[in-house]
Amino acid sequence: MESMKNRESKTAGSLIDDPVILRLFERMPHSVQESFTEEQLMHLKVAVGSRGWGEHAVDVRGSFRGWRHRYYYVMLFGRNRRHLTPGQKRIHNLISAAMLTGFVCVGLLIGLLGLYLLKSAAGIDLFPDHSLGIWDWFNSN
Repeated sequence: MESMKNRESKTAGSLIDDPVILRLFERMPHSVQESFTEEQLMHLKVAVGSRGWGEHAVDVRGSFRGWRHRYYYVMLFGRNRRHLTPGQKRIHNLISAAMLTGFVCVGLLIGLLGLYLLKSAAGIDLFPDHSLGIWDWFNSN
């Protein structure tokens, strides 16, 4: 088998400097890294490096230690290139509708709060001797 030193002495087109191979090598012991031939590295690059789903505008990954186990988190954001099944489309539409409804409700609440504060600042009293206490709280802060 070819050693790592022999591979390094090859041409500049060697796979040893390829970003995909370097990411793989970061996760394995040095003795295992040296055991790969150039042909094996080429096949590894094709198998691992051809992931079209690996490119995202936002790709945040990490892990943390819990009480007994390690946990990981992944946040991906990018253009959806998947072909959804009818069931997945229904779920997507339901979640989208729920999120839109939530945003509209929060927007309405913020808008109503703003109108209430403007009304109170203008001294308009729609219900005499009744207050929600929001204006008093707003003034005290």
